[in-house]
Amino acid sequence: MQDNQSNPRARLPLWAAHERLALWTTRLPLLAAVLLGGVACTVQALEQVEPLSLKALVGKRMFFDPALSGSGKMSCATCHDPNNAYAPANGLALQMGGARLDQSGPRAVPSLRYKDNTPPYADLADNPDGVSAPGPGGGFMQDGRADTLAAQAKLPLLSFNEMANKSAADVVAKMKRADYREQFLQAFGAAALDDTKLAFDYAAEALQAFQKEDISFHPFTSKYDLYNSNKIGGDLTPAEARGLRVFLDPNKGNCFACHYSGAGLNGSVALFTDFSYAAIGVPRNTKEQPAGAARPGHAPVYDLGICGRDDHAGPKNKQYCGMFKTPTLRNVATRKVFFHNGQIKSLTEALRFYNTRDTQPALWYPKVNRRVRKFDDLPAPYQPNIDAQAPLDGRKAGSKPPMTDEDLKDLEAFLDILTDGYVVPAKQAAQQTAK
Repeated sequence: MQDNQSNPRARLPLWAAHERLALWTTRLPLLAAVLLGGVACTVQALEQVEPLSLKALVGKRMFFDPALSGSGKMSCATCHDPNNAYAPANGLALQMGGARLDQSGPRAVPSLRYKDNTPPYADLADNPDGVSAPGPGGGFMQDGRADTLAAQAKLPLLSFNEMANKSAADVVAKMKRADYREQFLQAFGAAALDDTKLAFDYAAEALQAFQKEDISFHPFTSKYDLYNSNKIGGDLTPAEARGLRVFLDPNKGNCFACHYSGAGLNGSVALFTDFSYAAIGVPRNTKEQPAGAARPGHAPVYDLGICGRDDHAGPKNKQYCGMFKTPTLRNVATRKVFFHNGQIKSLTEALRFYNTRDTQPALWYPKVNRRVRKFDDLPAPYQPNIDAQAPLDGRKAGSKPPMTDEDLKDLEAFLDILTDGYVVPAKQAAQQTAK
């Protein structure tokens, strides 16, 4: 094995590459000023104003450590790639994990960005818009079953089809062998690894600290952020401006109803989610999702969202069946699969689903005995849970969709500007500064 210190071209560990990238991005504003004579050309860069705490530094090492998995080849960053907004970099509907990396996860993997203001789950959570009635909201995972980032971090570590550790003790044993063991003890105390339960809690706490403290998890460096703060480079193009109007129009996109972009919970703003849950009747993924596969001689299996949780099972919770968490739309244009089952493969397709689910259901659902089987991934008793807000308002098949093709193009243009890492064209920055 070659020594990285003696071989400068040797591949860096992913955690170290991330650290170098973070250091580089803190220098972007200075570099821009030198090249452009003092004209700022980027959104406020990923500048780590405060140094990471010891806990967060440990969490960072853990996040990029494949040795913490049953296969020895999978880290948190395998599915939550920092170069792809902490979401998968590939186009798989479901990511592969397990002890041999041959087991698919149950749902599409979301981004880990902009999670730090998420409140714990509640059946009757206050909506941050201050208008909508209380309803299911908050929590982590797509069904809200984890109340904190620390609780969420434990789940993939122990899941058989993700990082596939057999127990908390298995994780702790690996922590004891890790090259950051001493750093862990410095952060949590000399006896931090002696008690398995406590040590596992500390490990989850470290991962949470990394995600809360490291600015790359909430950079706010999109073109929209320049627009929203009236900064140089934030002028919208005509298409982007029209798309924003479609986004806000209750008779067209009505995206704002769930992807709330105002002042939110815990001091947040412009997160493009209200943390709520909705059943929208996404088509069944019969090819890629285990729950969607038809098994001869077996009853169909359905992913029922909230009411699939152990603590929400049973008839008294049927009103939650089919409901999944509303994600942030930040960095949505970088995603390669959409919705909980990964059935939709592009942003363009996702927007068309919203626009034509009701008016052209044959585009999305199978035909059974010459009739379109609408909402094929939600059993009939739970279909009354389907959200009736526009544009998914149940209008008749064959009627006019709420958005035109031009509306859809403009809306996608607006959603594109929610992507972090926006760089203002130098010519535009210079022209605006000269005004």
